[in-house]
Amino acid sequence: MGKTIVFALLLLGGLLAPMVVYPVFMMKLLCFALFACAFNLLIGYTGLLSFGHAAFLGGAGYTAGYVLRDLGWSPEWGILSGTLFGALMAGLMGSLAIRRQGIYFTMITLALSQMLYFLFLQAPFTGGEDGLQGIPRGALFGVLDLKNDLSMYYVVLAIFVFGFWLIHRTIHSPFGQVLSAIKENEPRAVSLGYDVNRYKLLAFVLSGALAGMAGATKVLVLGFETLTDVHWSMSGLVVLMTLVGGLGTVIGPILGAFFITILENKMGEMGAMLQSMTGIEWFASLGESVTIVTGLIFVICVLLFRRGIVGELLHRLPQKGNP
Repeated sequence: MGKTIVFALLLLGGLLAPMVVYPVFMMKLLCFALFACAFNLLIGYTGLLSFGHAAFLGGAGYTAGYVLRDLGWSPEWGILSGTLFGALMAGLMGSLAIRRQGIYFTMITLALSQMLYFLFLQAPFTGGEDGLQGIPRGALFGVLDLKNDLSMYYVVLAIFVFGFWLIHRTIHSPFGQVLSAIKENEPRAVSLGYDVNRYKLLAFVLSGALAGMAGATKVLVLGFETLTDVHWSMSGLVVLMTLVGGLGTVIGPILGAFFITILENKMGEMGAMLQSMTGIEWFASLGESVTIVTGLIFVICVLLFRRGIVGELLHRLPQKGNP
């Protein structure tokens, strides 16, 4: 009952958010929140640390951008193509990576992701360092004009709710229980007769597909795609989002994604405000020190609250379920 109330309040907040926050910024937050939730499905519930999830986010963005701008497809097909790219790339990457465990798995995903980065850097259809520009939003199903930010926002919210529901349903299904068993004690799961590699691969593909959906939605919102989304630093950023919010919790990655994204986008404004209030010139340069601040947050998170924001709250205020 408690989780239902929390989810209902979050949904209500999402419905009312564009009334008080710039819709485009809220859409960006939702895209990164879905990306973090997809990553958390893999690391939080399967125990696999992928350092190549940027390949799914950025690759899906390039795919969706290409079919929307150059092929003239409608938005629903753009999102579907990006999701499909994420699933196919995850299937290819996962089939190679799951043969190894621990740091070896992580390094294989990183290496494959960087190979894709250099491919997009040199491919003629990606625009190289300039990226894809001028990607149209179009009309959803030929009816709903997505040029209107408010209409676009509620479409993005619906996509996020669907992704969140799918993840929540997955982790509370028998399939999700097997994933948890693999995370807790893989040899025992093998001894019980489960095909561990198949379950890992399915989880990897589902996570990649949802990350691809987030990337395709993001490019539809912003109208451009750059190499930033496919660079390894984006994979590190989603790790930070998940750790700060709460690894292995359903809501934690959402809070972590919101916190880190707001920090990255509003650091300059906060610095200017502090500088005007205190007269200290150093605060004006905060916008250029985002990586330092996020690195400091990561260190503090690891040293002081490894469970993350939601994880610490659950630990200090025990309750049934895991919101």
